[in-house]
Amino acid sequence: MRVYSPGYLLSGLLSVAIAAPASAQTDAVAMAESLFVRGRADMLAGRYQTGCPALAESHRLDPRPGRLFTLAECEARRGRVATAVARYNDYLALYSRMSEAEQIKQHERYRLSLEQRDALAPLVPHVTLSLPSGAPPGTVVQHDGITLERPSLGVALPVDPGEHVVTTQAPRGPVREVKFTIEASESRTLHLEVKLPVTSQGPSVKQGVVPPGDRVADPASASGPGGRRAVTYVTGGLAVSGLVLGSVTGWMALGESSRAARECSDIGPDVAECSPLGKAAGDRAKHLGLVSTIGFGAGGALAGAAVLLLLTEPRPRAGAVSWSLLAGPTGAGLAVRSRW
Repeated sequence: MRVYSPGYLLSGLLSVAIAAPASAQTDAVAMAESLFVRGRADMLAGRYQTGCPALAESHRLDPRPGRLFTLAECEARRGRVATAVARYNDYLALYSRMSEAEQIKQHERYRLSLEQRDALAPLVPHVTLSLPSGAPPGTVVQHDGITLERPSLGVALPVDPGEHVVTTQAPRGPVREVKFTIEASESRTLHLEVKLPVTSQGPSVKQGVVPPGDRVADPASASGPGGRRAVTYVTGGLAVSGLVLGSVTGWMALGESSRAARECSDIGPDVAECSPLGKAAGDRAKHLGLVSTIGFGAGGALAGAAVLLLLTEPRPRAGAVSWSLLAGPTGAGLAVRSRW
Protein backbone atom coordinates (compact mmCIF):
# COMPACT_ATOMS: atom_id res chain seq x y z
CA MET A 1 0.00 0.00 0.00
CA ARG A 2 1.42 3.40 -0.96
CA VAL A 3 1.62 5.96 1.84
CA TYR A 4 1.58 9.68 1.06
CA SER A 5 3.24 12.13 3.42
CA PRO A 6 1.15 14.98 4.87
CA GLY A 7 3.40 17.51 3.13
CA TYR A 8 2.78 15.87 -0.24
CA LEU A 9 -0.98 15.92 0.27
CA LEU A 10 -0.97 19.53 1.45
CA SER A 11 1.06 20.59 -1.56
CA GLY A 12 -1.43 18.91 -3.89
CA LEU A 13 -4.40 20.55 -2.19
CA LEU A 14 -2.81 23.98 -2.36
CA SER A 15 -2.01 23.59 -6.05
CA VAL A 16 -5.64 22.78 -6.80
CA ALA A 17 -6.91 25.64 -4.62
CA ILE A 18 -4.61 28.19 -6.28
CA ALA A 19 -5.49 27.00 -9.79
CA ALA A 20 -9.22 27.60 -9.21
CA PRO A 21 -9.08 31.38 -8.64
CA ALA A 22 -6.53 31.76 -11.44
CA SER A 23 -8.94 30.03 -13.81
CA ALA A 24 -11.81 32.20 -12.57
CA GLN A 25 -9.73 35.33 -13.15
CA THR A 26 -8.96 34.21 -16.70
CA ASP A 27 -12.68 33.68 -17.34
CA ALA A 28 -13.44 37.17 -15.99
CA VAL A 29 -10.86 38.75 -18.32
CA ALA A 30 -12.30 36.86 -21.30
CA MET A 31 -15.84 37.92 -20.44
CA ALA A 32 -14.70 41.51 -19.95
CA GLU A 33 -13.06 41.55 -23.38
CA SER A 34 -16.16 40.11 -25.05
CA LEU A 35 -18.40 42.68 -23.34
CA PHE A 36 -16.06 45.49 -24.34
CA VAL A 37 -16.08 44.49 -28.01
CA ARG A 38 -19.88 44.22 -28.03
CA GLY A 39 -20.40 47.43 -26.05
CA ARG A 40 -18.06 49.46 -28.26
CA ALA A 41 -19.81 48.16 -31.39
CA ASP A 42 -23.21 49.17 -29.96
CA MET A 43 -21.85 52.59 -29.02
CA LEU A 44 -20.51 53.23 -32.51
CA ALA A 45 -23.89 52.13 -33.92
CA GLY A 46 -25.74 54.54 -31.61
CA ARG A 47 -27.24 51.81 -29.43
CA TYR A 48 -26.24 53.47 -26.17
CA GLN A 49 -28.92 51.80 -24.03
CA THR A 50 -27.16 48.45 -24.51
CA GLY A 51 -23.62 49.62 -25.29
CA CYS A 52 -22.97 51.70 -22.15
CA PRO A 53 -24.10 49.01 -19.67
CA ALA A 54 -21.94 46.43 -21.49
CA LEU A 55 -18.92 48.73 -21.27
CA ALA A 56 -19.59 49.38 -17.58
CA GLU A 57 -19.74 45.66 -16.83
CA SER A 58 -16.56 45.07 -18.87
CA HIS A 59 -14.71 47.67 -16.79
CA ARG A 60 -16.07 46.18 -13.55
CA LEU A 61 -14.83 42.70 -14.42
CA ASP A 62 -11.39 43.81 -15.60
CA PRO A 63 -10.63 47.51 -14.91
CA ARG A 64 -8.43 49.09 -17.56
CA PRO A 65 -7.83 52.73 -18.54
CA GLY A 66 -9.04 52.23 -22.12
CA ARG A 67 -12.30 50.68 -20.97
CA LEU A 68 -12.93 53.48 -18.48
CA PHE A 69 -12.27 56.13 -21.16
CA THR A 70 -14.58 54.38 -23.66
CA LEU A 71 -17.31 54.15 -21.00
CA ALA A 72 -17.03 57.90 -20.40
CA GLU A 73 -17.33 58.53 -24.15
CA CYS A 74 -20.44 56.33 -24.34
CA GLU A 75 -22.16 58.10 -21.45
CA ALA A 76 -21.37 61.48 -23.04
CA ARG A 77 -22.94 60.42 -26.36
CA ARG A 78 -25.89 58.97 -24.46
CA GLY A 79 -26.60 62.39 -22.94
CA ARG A 80 -25.93 61.39 -19.34
CA VAL A 81 -23.63 64.34 -18.82
CA ALA A 82 -23.31 64.04 -15.01
CA THR A 83 -22.33 60.38 -15.29
CA ALA A 84 -19.93 61.16 -18.16
CA VAL A 85 -18.19 63.91 -16.17
CA ALA A 86 -17.79 61.51 -13.24
CA ARG A 87 -16.28 58.82 -15.49
CA TYR A 88 -13.86 61.33 -17.09
CA ASN A 89 -12.79 62.43 -13.62
CA ASP A 90 -12.22 58.77 -12.71
CA TYR A 91 -10.00 58.38 -15.77
CA LEU A 92 -8.04 61.56 -14.99
CA ALA A 93 -7.48 60.38 -11.42
CA LEU A 94 -6.24 57.02 -12.76
CA TYR A 95 -3.96 58.83 -15.23
CA SER A 96 -2.34 60.80 -12.40
CA ARG A 97 -1.27 57.52 -10.76
CA MET A 98 0.28 56.03 -13.93
CA SER A 99 3.99 55.74 -14.57
CA GLU A 100 5.62 58.15 -16.98
CA ALA A 101 5.75 55.50 -19.71
CA GLU A 102 2.05 54.72 -19.29
CA GLN A 103 1.15 58.42 -19.33
CA ILE A 104 2.94 58.83 -22.65
CA LYS A 105 0.82 56.01 -24.13
CA GLN A 106 -2.39 57.45 -22.68
CA HIS A 107 -1.67 61.13 -23.43
CA GLU A 108 -4.24 61.48 -26.24
CA ARG A 109 -7.00 60.02 -24.09
CA TYR A 110 -5.90 62.31 -21.26
CA ARG A 111 -6.19 65.36 -23.51
CA LEU A 112 -9.63 64.34 -24.79
CA SER A 113 -10.84 63.62 -21.25
CA LEU A 114 -9.88 67.12 -20.13
CA GLU A 115 -11.62 68.71 -23.12
CA GLN A 116 -14.78 66.63 -22.76
CA ARG A 117 -15.06 67.12 -19.00
CA ASP A 118 -14.64 70.89 -19.27
CA ALA A 119 -17.17 71.08 -22.11
CA LEU A 120 -19.80 68.93 -20.35
CA ALA A 121 -19.46 70.35 -16.82
CA PRO A 122 -21.62 73.46 -17.51
CA LEU A 123 -24.39 71.21 -18.90
CA VAL A 124 -24.75 69.14 -15.72
CA PRO A 125 -28.10 69.85 -13.97
CA HIS A 126 -28.30 70.03 -10.18
CA VAL A 127 -31.13 69.28 -7.75
CA THR A 128 -31.36 70.22 -4.07
CA LEU A 129 -33.54 68.00 -1.88
CA SER A 130 -34.75 69.29 1.48
CA LEU A 131 -36.87 67.68 4.20
CA PRO A 132 -39.37 69.65 6.30
CA SER A 133 -38.20 70.72 9.74
CA GLY A 134 -40.76 68.38 11.34
CA ALA A 135 -39.51 65.24 9.62
CA PRO A 136 -38.97 62.57 12.30
CA PRO A 137 -35.49 61.11 12.89
CA GLY A 138 -34.88 58.05 10.75
CA THR A 139 -36.77 59.38 7.72
CA VAL A 140 -35.37 57.66 4.61
CA VAL A 141 -34.85 59.62 1.37
CA GLN A 142 -34.05 57.78 -1.85
CA HIS A 143 -33.15 59.25 -5.24
CA ASP A 144 -33.57 56.80 -8.12
CA GLY A 145 -33.32 53.94 -5.62
CA ILE A 146 -30.16 55.27 -3.93
CA THR A 147 -30.50 56.13 -0.24
CA LEU A 148 -29.29 59.63 0.61
CA GLU A 149 -27.94 60.35 4.08
CA ARG A 150 -28.48 63.67 5.87
CA PRO A 151 -25.24 65.29 4.55
CA SER A 152 -26.59 64.86 0.98
CA LEU A 153 -29.75 66.85 1.76
CA GLY A 154 -29.85 70.61 1.38
CA VAL A 155 -26.94 70.70 -1.09
CA ALA A 156 -26.94 70.82 -4.90
CA LEU A 157 -26.42 67.30 -6.26
CA PRO A 158 -25.37 66.65 -9.88
CA VAL A 159 -27.86 64.50 -11.81
CA ASP A 160 -28.34 63.42 -15.40
CA PRO A 161 -30.95 65.22 -17.52
CA GLY A 162 -34.31 63.43 -17.72
CA GLU A 163 -36.87 61.95 -15.35
CA HIS A 164 -36.03 61.05 -11.76
CA VAL A 165 -37.90 59.56 -8.81
CA VAL A 166 -37.55 60.64 -5.18
CA THR A 167 -39.20 58.79 -2.29
CA THR A 168 -39.52 59.66 1.39
CA GLN A 169 -40.59 57.38 4.23
CA ALA A 170 -40.86 58.09 7.94
CA PRO A 171 -40.22 55.20 10.36
CA ARG A 172 -43.20 52.80 10.05
CA GLY A 173 -44.86 55.31 7.74
CA PRO A 174 -46.05 55.02 4.11
CA VAL A 175 -43.80 55.80 1.14
CA ARG A 176 -44.36 59.09 -0.66
CA GLU A 177 -43.09 59.23 -4.25
CA VAL A 178 -42.32 62.32 -6.33
CA LYS A 179 -41.32 62.29 -10.01
CA PHE A 180 -39.63 65.22 -11.71
CA THR A 181 -37.94 65.99 -15.01
CA ILE A 182 -34.87 68.21 -15.23
CA GLU A 183 -33.15 69.70 -18.26
CA ALA A 184 -29.46 70.24 -19.00
CA SER A 185 -27.87 73.13 -17.05
CA GLU A 186 -31.01 73.46 -14.90
CA SER A 187 -30.91 73.90 -11.12
CA ARG A 188 -33.94 72.98 -9.03
CA THR A 189 -34.90 72.73 -5.37
CA LEU A 190 -37.47 70.16 -4.21
CA HIS A 191 -39.14 70.60 -0.83
CA LEU A 192 -40.06 67.05 0.08
CA GLU A 193 -43.07 65.97 2.10
CA VAL A 194 -43.19 63.13 4.62
CA LYS A 195 -46.29 61.08 5.44
CA LEU A 196 -46.41 60.23 9.13
CA PRO A 197 -47.63 56.80 10.29
CA VAL A 198 -51.38 56.52 10.94
CA THR A 199 -52.14 56.13 14.66
CA SER A 200 -55.24 54.62 16.27
CA GLN A 201 -57.89 57.13 17.40
CA GLY A 202 -59.21 54.82 20.17
CA PRO A 203 -58.30 54.96 23.89
CA SER A 204 -54.58 55.03 24.48
CA VAL A 205 -52.74 52.44 26.53
CA LYS A 206 -51.27 53.95 29.68
CA GLN A 207 -49.94 52.36 32.85
CA GLY A 208 -51.33 48.91 32.07
CA VAL A 209 -54.91 50.15 31.33
CA VAL A 210 -56.16 48.94 27.96
CA PRO A 211 -59.53 48.92 26.19
CA PRO A 212 -61.56 45.67 26.46
CA GLY A 213 -60.72 43.23 23.69
CA ASP A 214 -57.19 44.58 23.18
CA ARG A 215 -54.36 42.23 24.07
CA VAL A 216 -51.12 43.11 25.78
CA ALA A 217 -48.33 40.85 24.59
CA ASP A 218 -46.33 39.16 27.30
CA PRO A 219 -42.66 39.25 26.24
CA ALA A 220 -41.97 36.04 28.14
CA SER A 221 -44.64 34.17 26.18
CA ALA A 222 -43.57 35.27 22.69
CA SER A 223 -42.57 32.38 20.46
CA GLY A 224 -39.67 32.36 18.03
CA PRO A 225 -36.37 34.23 18.32
CA GLY A 226 -36.48 37.49 20.25
CA GLY A 227 -34.57 40.68 19.54
CA ARG A 228 -31.35 39.36 21.09
CA ARG A 229 -31.60 36.09 19.15
CA ALA A 230 -32.17 38.03 15.92
CA VAL A 231 -29.04 40.09 16.61
CA THR A 232 -27.14 36.84 17.17
CA TYR A 233 -28.33 35.44 13.83
CA VAL A 234 -27.44 38.64 11.97
CA THR A 235 -24.00 38.79 13.60
CA GLY A 236 -23.34 35.15 12.70
CA GLY A 237 -24.41 35.74 9.11
CA LEU A 238 -22.10 38.75 8.82
CA ALA A 239 -19.26 36.68 10.29
CA VAL A 240 -19.73 33.99 7.65
CA SER A 241 -19.86 36.66 4.92
CA GLY A 242 -16.61 38.21 6.19
CA LEU A 243 -14.81 34.86 6.25
CA VAL A 244 -16.05 33.97 2.76
CA LEU A 245 -14.96 37.39 1.47
CA GLY A 246 -11.52 36.94 3.04
CA SER A 247 -11.12 33.49 1.49
CA VAL A 248 -12.22 34.49 -2.02
CA THR A 249 -10.19 37.68 -2.18
CA GLY A 250 -7.21 35.84 -0.70
CA TRP A 251 -7.21 33.30 -3.53
CA MET A 252 -7.68 36.11 -6.05
CA ALA A 253 -4.71 37.96 -4.55
CA LEU A 254 -2.55 34.84 -4.99
CA GLY A 255 -3.61 34.65 -8.63
CA GLU A 256 -2.72 38.30 -9.24
CA SER A 257 0.63 37.85 -7.45
CA SER A 258 1.45 34.94 -9.77
CA ARG A 259 0.60 37.04 -12.80
CA ALA A 260 2.77 39.92 -11.50
CA ALA A 261 5.67 37.52 -10.93
CA ARG A 262 5.47 36.37 -14.55
CA GLU A 263 5.37 39.92 -15.88
CA CYS A 264 8.19 41.29 -13.68
CA SER A 265 11.92 40.62 -13.53
CA ASP A 266 14.38 41.46 -10.76
CA ILE A 267 16.99 44.05 -11.74
CA GLY A 268 18.51 44.57 -8.29
CA PRO A 269 17.96 44.09 -4.56
CA ASP A 270 14.26 44.81 -3.85
CA VAL A 271 13.95 46.36 -7.33
CA ALA A 272 11.92 44.85 -10.17
CA GLU A 273 11.04 45.93 -13.67
CA CYS A 274 7.44 45.18 -14.64
CA SER A 275 5.34 45.46 -17.75
CA PRO A 276 2.11 47.51 -17.52
CA LEU A 277 0.19 44.23 -17.08
CA GLY A 278 2.53 43.16 -14.28
CA LYS A 279 2.22 46.50 -12.48
CA ALA A 280 -1.56 46.41 -12.72
CA ALA A 281 -1.62 42.83 -11.45
CA GLY A 282 0.65 43.77 -8.55
CA ASP A 283 -1.62 46.68 -7.60
CA ARG A 284 -4.68 44.42 -7.72
CA ALA A 285 -2.89 41.84 -5.60
CA LYS A 286 -2.18 44.47 -2.92
CA HIS A 287 -5.78 45.67 -2.89
CA LEU A 288 -7.18 42.15 -2.80
CA GLY A 289 -4.78 41.18 -0.03
CA LEU A 290 -5.93 44.14 2.06
CA VAL A 291 -9.59 43.23 1.50
CA SER A 292 -8.82 39.61 2.43
CA THR A 293 -7.15 40.66 5.67
CA ILE A 294 -10.05 42.94 6.59
CA GLY A 295 -12.57 40.21 5.72
CA PHE A 296 -10.85 37.59 7.89
CA GLY A 297 -10.41 40.04 10.77
CA ALA A 298 -14.01 41.25 10.70
CA GLY A 299 -15.37 37.72 10.21
CA GLY A 300 -13.40 36.38 13.15
CA ALA A 301 -14.46 39.24 15.43
CA LEU A 302 -18.12 38.90 14.46
CA ALA A 303 -18.00 35.12 14.92
CA GLY A 304 -16.69 35.60 18.44
CA ALA A 305 -19.40 38.17 19.17
CA ALA A 306 -22.11 35.80 17.88
CA VAL A 307 -20.87 32.96 20.08
CA LEU A 308 -20.73 35.29 23.09
CA LEU A 309 -24.29 36.51 22.47
CA LEU A 310 -25.52 32.95 22.15
CA LEU A 311 -23.81 31.76 25.34
CA THR A 312 -24.97 34.74 27.42
CA GLU A 313 -28.57 34.78 26.18
CA PRO A 314 -30.92 34.81 29.21
CA ARG A 315 -33.26 31.84 29.56
CA PRO A 316 -36.99 32.38 30.17
CA ARG A 317 -37.93 32.19 33.84
CA ALA A 318 -40.42 29.54 34.96
CA GLY A 319 -43.44 30.53 36.95
CA ALA A 320 -43.59 34.13 35.64
CA VAL A 321 -46.88 35.86 36.52
CA SER A 322 -48.14 39.03 34.86
CA TRP A 323 -51.28 41.10 35.34
CA SER A 324 -53.07 43.90 33.52
CA LEU A 325 -56.00 46.11 34.43
CA LEU A 326 -58.73 46.25 31.77
CA ALA A 327 -60.94 49.33 31.59
CA GLY A 328 -63.46 50.51 29.04
CA PRO A 329 -66.89 52.05 28.55
CA THR A 330 -68.71 48.78 29.42
CA GLY A 331 -66.82 47.70 32.52
CA ALA A 332 -63.49 46.88 34.10
CA GLY A 333 -61.59 43.87 35.38
CA LEU A 334 -58.26 42.34 36.33
CA ALA A 335 -56.53 39.82 34.04
CA VAL A 336 -53.85 37.55 35.51
CA ARG A 337 -51.51 35.45 33.33
CA SER A 338 -49.02 32.84 34.45
CA ARG A 339 -46.33 30.87 32.59
CA TRP A 340 -44.79 27.65 33.96
